[in-house]
Amino acid sequence: MKKFTRLTSLAIIVAAAIAALVSVTSCERVPPLHLHRGLHMRIPLPLVQLNLHLFWSYELGYDWESEWTYGWDEVDQDLFGNIGYTEPNVFDLRRYYTGMLTNALHTTKDEFIVNGRQFITEYDFGYYDMLVYNHIITPDNIQSLWFDEETTLDSVMAFTNMCLMPSSYHAPEYPRSFYQPEEMFAAYERNMYISDNPDDYDGYDPVTNTYIKYMNMTLTPVTYIYLTQVRLHHNNGRIAGVDGNANLSGMAKGVTLNSGLANKEAVAVYYNVRFKQDCVIKQTGEHVDVAGGRCLTFGITNQNSSRTSRAEDVQDNKRHYMDVNFQFSNGNDSTFVFDVTDQVRKRYKGGVITIDLDVDTIKIPSRTGGSGFDAVVKPFDEETHEIEFK
Repeated sequence: MKKFTRLTSLAIIVAAAIAALVSVTSCERVPPLHLHRGLHMRIPLPLVQLNLHLFWSYELGYDWESEWTYGWDEVDQDLFGNIGYTEPNVFDLRRYYTGMLTNALHTTKDEFIVNGRQFITEYDFGYYDMLVYNHIITPDNIQSLWFDEETTLDSVMAFTNMCLMPSSYHAPEYPRSFYQPEEMFAAYERNMYISDNPDDYDGYDPVTNTYIKYMNMTLTPVTYIYLTQVRLHHNNGRIAGVDGNANLSGMAKGVTLNSGLANKEAVAVYYNVRFKQDCVIKQTGEHVDVAGGRCLTFGITNQNSSRTSRAEDVQDNKRHYMDVNFQFSNGNDSTFVFDVTDQVRKRYKGGVITIDLDVDTIKIPSRTGGSGFDAVVKPFDEETHEIEFK
């Protein structure tokens, strides 16, 4: 399985251009140093690394690989991409000038796209707020996100769009499914001061005749990866596959990039699953068939999961259901719905969601025509599952 890497700080260098030449005599500046308006800011972007092991760190520790039975082979990689986060290398930058006022409302904005590892622009003296987030690039140039930064200049909000698929689980609150958002990482810094006093800077570059000031911003994820798997015990070929469609409901529709706070509206997120036979559960050595997939979400509603450190601090009033459409050996198919609320709340930063299902307790559907029944299934506990046939 691929190694994951972790987000590191985004170093921002502010360089003040010198208006007049500087001569040095006995460590004194002659004449006095003056900085002109129109400062230059250089932003070196170091290698942005992501470490899923570290990001998926919980108060009691978490060995997600020991829980993950489905794996991630070359077919999964080709169909769905990386199992973990992908390092961004292009960024959107929003700069807000507030003059000599701190914590002021934004009245204007400057927009930039940062390619590569360095960016130069001009600044006036005074205070700035700075928002940086990764620029969305997709292979087909079609993205699932839309951004709202016109309703209020004080924040940028990202939302995922409704897809064409109806929700397989026909709950009244989730009649339609929404696309997975693209991976998003963001950093926000307020009251960055550009001074006309050279003593306020961190260094001097004689080659470019500039004074340099450093500011650190830490990019953190605002999207969260859930690896879902339904492990079929005693299957013996009765469940032959899946139709590839699945939903995870009760997840946030969007996020405010400045704060990392997911919005209050919950949706069902559509994603894909595959079926694998004869997988081995690491802890027991048992061979099972598994329907697994990767679901990227904005996480739990009204929550900044990156800044949450304990499951007890999660404020979540939504129920979370995972539905998967199984295909049976007799040619019929049925949608199974699993209540995964406790697991989602426990893995508030993302992680593995596991359902163990004893197929000996499942009646093979006899009706044709697709989705013969919706089954709300309890977790596997060596007892008969309670299933409602509709």
